[in-house]
Amino acid sequence: MNSTLKNKASFLAGLAAFSGLLAVLYLIVTHFEMEDPVVELGLPFKAFGAQGHVSGKVHDRKSGIREIWIALSVGGKDTVIYDKRYPVPVFSKKNRVFDADVDASADLVKLGLVDGPATLRIRVSDGSLWGWFSGNVTYIEKDIMLDTRYPEIDLISRSHNLVPGGAGLAVYKVSEPDCKSGVRVGDNFFPGHSGYAKDPKIMLAFFALNHLQGAGTRLFIEATDSAGNLTLTGFTHYIGKKSFKNDIIPITDDYLDANMPTVRIDGLEGFHGSNLEKFLKINGELRVKNERKILGPGPFTEKTLFWSGAFLRLPGSATRATFADHRTYQYQGKTVDDQYHLGYDLASLEQSKVPAANGGKVVLVDTIGIYGKTVVLDHGFGLFTSYSHLSRVDVEPGKVVAKGDVLGTTGITGLAAGDHLHFGIYIHNVFVDPLQWWDASWIRNNITSKLEGVERAE
Repeated sequence: MNSTLKNKASFLAGLAAFSGLLAVLYLIVTHFEMEDPVVELGLPFKAFGAQGHVSGKVHDRKSGIREIWIALSVGGKDTVIYDKRYPVPVFSKKNRVFDADVDASADLVKLGLVDGPATLRIRVSDGSLWGWFSGNVTYIEKDIMLDTRYPEIDLISRSHNLVPGGAGLAVYKVSEPDCKSGVRVGDNFFPGHSGYAKDPKIMLAFFALNHLQGAGTRLFIEATDSAGNLTLTGFTHYIGKKSFKNDIIPITDDYLDANMPTVRIDGLEGFHGSNLEKFLKINGELRVKNERKILGPGPFTEKTLFWSGAFLRLPGSATRATFADHRTYQYQGKTVDDQYHLGYDLASLEQSKVPAANGGKVVLVDTIGIYGKTVVLDHGFGLFTSYSHLSRVDVEPGKVVAKGDVLGTTGITGLAAGDHLHFGIYIHNVFVDPLQWWDASWIRNNITSKLEGVERAE
């Protein structure tokens, strides 16, 4: 072989060796990374229910996910409940999966698994060639209990008569004290609370229909144990009819020009729309925001029944607006808005003393947008009253008050048209008609009689 051919052969051999070296370096840099996959699965539970599941996300941003494997291990034997593999092409990342949603469910009865201790095992590997080409692995073990028993609900209260905007009380007993339970009304959930009875498994759940719910609304008592086992049970109830007022309120330019420029409430900072646009923002968006703030203490109720007997209304007051009045607002002959008035407007003398409607604990004192200076009382077990447009407040959060104690004085704070009290009652997160709670007979027939049933059940 002449020298030219030898040099050419040597060059090609060197080029091939160099290309091979580059390929090896590429594989090392791109396919031999050593970061473990990130596993973000919800694993706070201590028990796995009859229809248990594990859900969450898995990430591996460098090499992609190779496999997600989940099993329940009992006595050293694995029962796989989830096993998913993903493509990991060697020279391309185009088809690799870097983020995956996981929802692993298992029917323990069908799988033949019985109640008792078990180990939840999770293994996730990525597409790296590290670890003798098997990838980086994240491995998790969690000791749990398998629990296929559904909680039982024993209804203590028997009769539940309701109307739109009306309240009710369900009394029941659950088989497990650590259940999350309550009354489901349509899509809303009213939690049950222990603490009234000596037996921690006896629960009180005040619940309500909102002003738009009527016959056909589905009601259940539900209980979910720590393993996620859910029991639903219907209960005897009757939903009657209830009608509310409809008012048409004209909005004039004179009203807008006289009132909108002077309004100063939270949420209007930097707003530069017309007076009509300002009114609509206040009456809609800010009204909803303000009502949510008043309802805010609902989930944090005390497990103490502070109240007794009929609730008080503002002494010597005239009714200026009632619960769930439907107000249609018209401007220049066209409907521009509609809202519901979720309380009673009560007017007496200017700056009249406002009594606590019943015993309770002050849980909110604040100036709240269109409602002005406001006080909220927690009466226990999810029942609250609110007092708005006050000119002065005489109580502080945390104070326990008796029925009739002075909370403050009526006024025109917020967006009040004249001195009056806006009085509201709500259960958990739903405003209800105060008219029921001013009626001693209604309270006796629908609330007190059921509380007396608790004593008989213990």
